[in-house]
Amino acid sequence: MQDTQQSPSIWASWRHFSTFSLLIGVCFFALSLTPSLIPRSFWLQGILGGLVMALGYMLGQFVLWLWRFMQLPTLPPGKLRQFIQGVLFLLAAALAVYFLYRSTGWQNAMREHVGMPPVEAFNPWLIALIAAVTFAVLVFIGWLVQLFFNGVRRVMYHLMPERTANVLGFVTALVLLLLFTNETAVRAFFDFADRSYGKASALFDPDVPQPTASQKTGSPASLVKWDEMGRWGRDFVATGPDAAAISEFTGRKAKDPIRVYVGLESADTAEDRAELAYQEMLRTGAFEREVLVVAIPVGSGWLDRGSHTPLEYMHNGDIATVGVQYSYLTSWISIAFEARTGLDQAVALFDKVYAHWTNMPKDKRPKLYMHGLSQGSWASMYSFNYFKMASDPVDGALWVGPPFISTLWNDLTQQRNSDSLYRLPTVGDGSIVRFTNQSGEHLKTTDKPWGSLRLVFLQYGSDPIVFYEPQSLYREPLWMQEKPAPDVSPELQWYPVVTMMQLALDLAMALNVPEGYGHYYVADDYIDAWVAVTDPPNWSEEDTKRLQAKFADFEGW
Repeated sequence: MQDTQQSPSIWASWRHFSTFSLLIGVCFFALSLTPSLIPRSFWLQGILGGLVMALGYMLGQFVLWLWRFMQLPTLPPGKLRQFIQGVLFLLAAALAVYFLYRSTGWQNAMREHVGMPPVEAFNPWLIALIAAVTFAVLVFIGWLVQLFFNGVRRVMYHLMPERTANVLGFVTALVLLLLFTNETAVRAFFDFADRSYGKASALFDPDVPQPTASQKTGSPASLVKWDEMGRWGRDFVATGPDAAAISEFTGRKAKDPIRVYVGLESADTAEDRAELAYQEMLRTGAFEREVLVVAIPVGSGWLDRGSHTPLEYMHNGDIATVGVQYSYLTSWISIAFEARTGLDQAVALFDKVYAHWTNMPKDKRPKLYMHGLSQGSWASMYSFNYFKMASDPVDGALWVGPPFISTLWNDLTQQRNSDSLYRLPTVGDGSIVRFTNQSGEHLKTTDKPWGSLRLVFLQYGSDPIVFYEPQSLYREPLWMQEKPAPDVSPELQWYPVVTMMQLALDLAMALNVPEGYGHYYVADDYIDAWVAVTDPPNWSEEDTKRLQAKFADFEGW
């Protein structure tokens, strides 16, 4: 007969609430009320608090299981144990009440630094109620997982000793859950969402009529069908300035800018979409312009007109921009579940454009620039193959709000000069790479002139897409150890586990701020960066100020 005496299972503690684990959960809830990068509504704060509380509870359960598994001494049942638990519970409850009391002030500190008006009260008791409900739901889900694990290991009891069955059953249940959530349910959901967005995107916006000029992408003469370009593609090609509007600003004869865009529905593969974009560029004469920009959209296919429109004014319309869609999902979802598609599309498009560009006579070809915002900047950086381009590099790139997973961004940030900030580094003598923010810092502060290649990173200190770190689970990010950026609350502090969850919520809420903060980049800041990257001919500081004044209230969406 098998020995039924075994060490307590890691899951066994789900059967009864543990006072110790609940104390850890309450402390985590209290810490979740502290500031992060993006202000939160009371209901989001409540959900975050409940989630973090559940994580704290689960961590407490694991510690208890490990303690018992190692057969370490514990307090015996009795009045002393009850007294100690009661005191600890009162301390945790007092901490939660105190942090709830301070939550309004903390939220207002965040709101002040991102240009939002203060709130009079942050509904602390509603936060506590929402957190409690969220915690209960998550505990119930944990109980269901417990039942699943128990069923798996009971089946294995007939095949092996119980201790072995417990370990193998846990691993098997975990693998099955991960496979189901990652490859089945979640994958199916996002495939469905992508198809749904695609069908919705095929609907026409009556305010965006099909262009009739033959040079326009999407026109009857175009190789790209208007109804396959997607909502954001149609919006992008139909809303650019014409030569007359540009001439009115510059006082010189201008050209109609060229905007080439290929939608996700236009072809089945990344290579086919890149080929279609290339053929459309040849048809429209994109390679005959003075400036050519390869722009990678965000996950939804959107290209920020607040970036591209001022650039077209800056170069008197003698410019062509090409972009290809690779998803319908917003960037942070696309990064998590469709990252490969964006990278493959960026490489296919850039390689096609670069191959043609390098075969052109150097004195006849346009200046070539790379550009991307958010996931688009990550994909654009991925296509920036400096080994392939070593002998004939592009003229420059502007990458905006680069996601924290961007390899090139990480490499350059790690190689920053020792006396520079992590959130706004200087690299080498600044002749190739410069980082900047809302104030235009580091674009003009170096005494070293630009070289032939100009790379600029525009990033706001309050942008969680840039500064999220999974490692904040267990260590303080370097940017938190520095003097905070002007748009970040000085009361922001790091706490294990909790800070990572706060920043994860900030990722999803990165646009829930006024223009010029978080992940909401604006034309005014693009202009300074584009001037530095493209060095427009006969351009003055006064021209920059006039252009910024023109686009001060520009809505890029």
